Amino acid sequence: MSAEIVNLRKARKARDRLAKEKQAEENRVKFGRTKAERQQADADKGLSVRRLDAHKRDIWGGEEPSDDRGDA
Repeated sequence: MSAEIVNLRKARKARDRLAKEKQAEENRVKFGRTKAERQQADADKGLSVRRLDAHKRDIWGGEEPSDDRGDA
């Protein structure tokens, strides 16, 4: 009638790891996106940036204005 000896530190860490893995799985389902969804979002973002840049007006003649305030 001897009981199995259990290392409480290892048991606690195993329990915590299992709880974290369960939480991670829930987060992956809740917040995760597929690779195709991420690629589509990146493509859409790139397209919108290119469209916006195409509509910018060149008011400085190709150069950025200089900062001549003199506060160095």
